[in-house]
Amino acid sequence: MLFMSLTLSLMLCLLLMWLYSTVSYKTSSKIISKASGFECGFEGYMKMRRPFSVRYFVLVILFLIFDVETVLLFPCLSVMTEGLKMSLVVNILLLLVILMVGLLYEWKNNMLDWTN
Repeated sequence: MLFMSLTLSLMLCLLLMWLYSTVSYKTSSKIISKASGFECGFEGYMKMRRPFSVRYFVLVILFLIFDVETVLLFPCLSVMTEGLKMSLVVNILLLLVILMVGLLYEWKNNMLDWTN
């Protein structure tokens, strides 16, 4: 069963890559202006793409990780209203300890300061 699902997944990935390569827009290297942005028929005065700080992306990824983990706590709280189970309490406390250790590690290594 596992082999069949892996084979099916591989075949689906290959099919989607083939479909993308046949349908996608191919840019010609001869005509660069067709691939550039259109600005009232004139060439742009300057490049508008400014690079972002890598620390900003690290902060965004950290925010998403913590956000997802806190969202995972909400179903646990709704289950706790039915009855307090010791295994659930231990799992919630373990998740919170892992979150706090991660937060302290990021704070110690100045990963939360993205302005520098």
